[in-house]
Amino acid sequence: MRLRMTTAGESHGPGLSCIVEGLPAGLLLDREALDEDMARRQLGHGRGGRMRIERDRVEVTAGVRHGRTLGSPVALQVANRDHGNWAERMSPWPVDAEIPEVHLPRPGHADLAGLLKYGHRDVRDVLERASARETAARVAGGAVAKALLRALDVEVRSHVTRIGDVATDVRPRELAAFAAVDESPVRCLDPEAAAAMVDHITRQRKANESIGGVWEVVVLGLPVGLGSHVSWEERLDGRLAAAVCSIQACKGVEFGDGFALAARPGSAAHDEIFPGLVRHTNHAGGLEGGMTTGEPLVIRGAMKPIPTLTRPLRSVDLGTGEAAAALRERTDSCVVPAAAVVGEAMIALVLADAVLRKFGGDHLDDVRAALAAYRERCAALVPVAAA
Repeated sequence: MRLRMTTAGESHGPGLSCIVEGLPAGLLLDREALDEDMARRQLGHGRGGRMRIERDRVEVTAGVRHGRTLGSPVALQVANRDHGNWAERMSPWPVDAEIPEVHLPRPGHADLAGLLKYGHRDVRDVLERASARETAARVAGGAVAKALLRALDVEVRSHVTRIGDVATDVRPRELAAFAAVDESPVRCLDPEAAAAMVDHITRQRKANESIGGVWEVVVLGLPVGLGSHVSWEERLDGRLAAAVCSIQACKGVEFGDGFALAARPGSAAHDEIFPGLVRHTNHAGGLEGGMTTGEPLVIRGAMKPIPTLTRPLRSVDLGTGEAAAALRERTDSCVVPAAAVVGEAMIALVLADAVLRKFGGDHLDDVRAALAAYRERCAALVPVAAA
């Protein structure tokens, strides 16, 4: 079995759609939990005016009856309240009004490459789909994947570790440590660093700048052996890296100690194995040889500053060929706290797929039974040290 997610929709279109295919029957979904993840995606100091318009909610239109999945594709809808202000400009059908074209591509955005690739004249034909508003649909699908993982006692959590040049060394690895993360205006678990991050975002916004940062996702409760070493496309770290780097503005990903491992000798880079097959370190971030080790899975994503600036960068007017300032639209100044929630969703989708690939099952009870039998088999292989 394989879990697949497809999204559709534009930033200012009528709404966003998500279809999740491959879920087992019998999975209980909590409507409030789905909407809570949608609200978490809208959090964070540095968000712009769009978040004061939208009140994202998930509408389930297929695949669920009386709160439980049916085994058929699950269809999810997220309405764009702002579409009312864009009804003519984003109408799927011709309109009588003259709609001005956008000819000012933004450096760092999909605008120019997408326009040339698809043969468009109007940058809006690219930017509407390339917009990070699309991640609302991903979070909806990811919330369903997290429900599956949670039913198997696997929890996915995130927090922010860096905004610009302000960073924290706090690295939580226990579920309880994340209890208050959403109460922070930047979803940072270090109060002192969080205050400095808020100040940094505010100063950058006043200077007409955007700012990036780093988020971390920690997954607790995974069994050993998800993924595989036998072929490159089955290596779980590769699939996770692709999912993370598919998030808009993500320019880097690392697992565990990541890039810091490049500066260490081997004796300080690897996680030694002790009797009982236990580890006292997790430099690998819960992945070895493309497979989970049973330790917490630790993944970080690095986000560049978003490319829409209130003081636009230099560009070219595609209508005249002359130098011009890039497009200026309503924008956020920092989206790292929200991107962490998107990271949760994408990582949960990959992991839920990995679980279903390994354990199969048309019904959730089948998945649970297969997982329990597998854990029992693995436990029987743990050698017992001689007395």
